[in-house]
Amino acid sequence: MRRRAFITLLGGAATWPLAARTQHSAIPVIGFLDATSDNLAEHLRAFRGGLAETGHVEGQNVAIDFRLAEGQLDRFPSLAADLVRRQVSLIAVPGSAAAALAAKAATTTIPIAFGVPEDPVKLGLVASVPRPGGNATGINFFTAEVMAKRLGLLRELVPAAARLAVLINPANVGRGPLTRAELEPAAGVLGLRLQFYDASTNQEIDAAYARLVHERPDALFVSSDVFFTSRRVQLISLAARHALPAAYSVREFVEAGGLMSYGTNITDMYRQVGAYSGRILKGEKPADLPVLQVSKFELVINLQTAKLLRIDVPPMLLARADEVIE
Repeated sequence: MRRRAFITLLGGAATWPLAARTQHSAIPVIGFLDATSDNLAEHLRAFRGGLAETGHVEGQNVAIDFRLAEGQLDRFPSLAADLVRRQVSLIAVPGSAAAALAAKAATTTIPIAFGVPEDPVKLGLVASVPRPGGNATGINFFTAEVMAKRLGLLRELVPAAARLAVLINPANVGRGPLTRAELEPAAGVLGLRLQFYDASTNQEIDAAYARLVHERPDALFVSSDVFFTSRRVQLISLAARHALPAAYSVREFVEAGGLMSYGTNITDMYRQVGAYSGRILKGEKPADLPVLQVSKFELVINLQTAKLLRIDVPPMLLARADEVIE
């Protein structure tokens, strides 16, 4: 992304240098820590919308200081530490457990508003869902728990499938074992055989697809991961080139030409993290704000891609879809 485009995307934040913020101490500063600038414009609109629900408008009564890891998860600790050194009023970490854990490790006093796909109690972010008890609270959007459901939907879409490839990112510590734990029992019930493939770089994605072409699975399941979302054009292009039906975790894949997705509306999750950030800035304590658990998931199907793959989408599945892209 060009620097000029990135500054434009950030909007008012680019006009609020740290020195100016220090002089206007009445204006709280949110440290915004995220994995990537991919799709950031839409996510920021949603985050700012959530802030606006609590009366906070960037550039008027709140400022935002951005830190983006650009897909390099090992950068989160240093980025979080930098925000702590700058004494921001709150750290918002939507969409990444690794970012939330880095923020939690960096401070026990600055409030944290997170959005995580895993159980925040098991991660150690909070003491409990109803009473977090520390300096962090936020949104749990259940990516892990919906994986088995997504697998079943892929089977409905491709009923003849018997062998499925599963793509995971080994750099996302803990996600691989969790994906296996969720998918293997569901695959057994559905009579599916799974083969797992690792990829954490562009080159490894290409290498994984080279293996797929040789081993010829019937379909592909791409696990939820911010790195994969940022590389969705590459993943979708390879799936199309090799005529491989694939299921993804978020709608952004399907909007870019992927076959189907089932999962949380990530954009709305950013709005919810923004709203919680605003409530904390108004004086509510993270320790007393329960972790919100997303209960609404969306099924999106790209009918044009299905036709190119010569897949007849069952009418009942189309009727259940939240959106059909034609």
